[in-house]
Amino acid sequence: MKRSISLWLGLLAFALVPVLAQTPPPMGKIHGHITNDAGITQTTGTVSLSTDGGPNTKFSFTVDASGNFSGEAAQGTYTLVYRTPGMAPDKLVDKIEKVKIVAGQDMQQDIDMTRKEFIDQLTTEEKKALEEYKKKYAEASKANTVINALKADLNTVSQDFKDISGAHATAVQTLGATAAKADIDAKEIEIKIAKYTEIETLMLKDTPVKPEETVLWAQLGLAQLGLANVKNDQSKYVDAQITFKKVLEIELASKKPNLQTQAAAYSGIGEINARSGKVAEANAAYDSAAKVYPAGAWNNLKNEAVVFMQVGNGDASAAAADEAIKVDPNQPLPYYLKGQGLIPKATIDPASGKMILPPGCAEAYQKYLDLAPTGPYANDIKGILSEATQTHSTSVGTQKPKKGK
Repeated sequence: MKRSISLWLGLLAFALVPVLAQTPPPMGKIHGHITNDAGITQTTGTVSLSTDGGPNTKFSFTVDASGNFSGEAAQGTYTLVYRTPGMAPDKLVDKIEKVKIVAGQDMQQDIDMTRKEFIDQLTTEEKKALEEYKKKYAEASKANTVINALKADLNTVSQDFKDISGAHATAVQTLGATAAKADIDAKEIEIKIAKYTEIETLMLKDTPVKPEETVLWAQLGLAQLGLANVKNDQSKYVDAQITFKKVLEIELASKKPNLQTQAAAYSGIGEINARSGKVAEANAAYDSAAKVYPAGAWNNLKNEAVVFMQVGNGDASAAAADEAIKVDPNQPLPYYLKGQGLIPKATIDPASGKMILPPGCAEAYQKYLDLAPTGPYANDIKGILSEATQTHSTSVGTQKPKKGK
């Protein structure tokens, strides 16, 4: 009996001894980058740590979109294995032997498949395919580099044109609202010349790189035309005309023509002819711009009216304004331009001393007021119409709008 009690007490004592917790293995960290045999970052797949050369995976890490992997693993020596997505456990793309994970340390172990050891184990056919792929990839990379550079230049050009449009406001802000008009005008011209020159320089650099891209030639032509206008440089008009003709030459031979670019070239040629006194040629070019790109017809014809007015050809300006009105009769500016084109023909009645507006002039002015009663030219028009009903002994002053208003 005593023996049974002693045995029972012994078993009880053993049962009361706490079970010791298992100590976790010491852990270390690993990270790296995956590069394939063409030297390109691999952005998918998994990296595993194996103790049997591949199939038996102990730890696994996902390759991210940047080609990197990282994670923790128990201290030990492993085979590092890379597999592409969906690859069977008994298959692998590459492996690195004897990779040691040390507790408390973060080791870097890249998988670079351009190394000689990896390339040497490829078959002859695989090596040939690799070389062909490298060649094509190099060509594609070079093309992408060129395209990215051109895009960057075109972004600069776009901003330059915005800066040109805001040159007057920038000049006022720079010099102050109380600055003399002559100083503000000079500053505005300085800004425009600098911007047009930058555009011309960039496009002269880029057009030989991608000579079939008409958008580059078109931007070059616009810059040359702008320089011709602000510097009154006749040689730039010649350059611009040559450039715009180059645009049309490429476009008309293209299987995928850009009609908007064609219209810009025709419009540019139209402006050059208008400023050179070639009315018929200017009309023909502007008409071509309107026909080839109907969506921009109103704007091109409006610009034609503005240019003719700027050079003092009232008849041509009024005629172009009429064409713009036909395209969109609800736009106020062409009516003002028509009135401004006709008003030089106003006369003074010798008997009453009253100003007599030519046919269509008052009606054009009134239509502008109907459409834009608070428009930028409304007060000028009201003054003209008022003077036309009073005795008058002096000529009527007119204000020329800036292109694009």
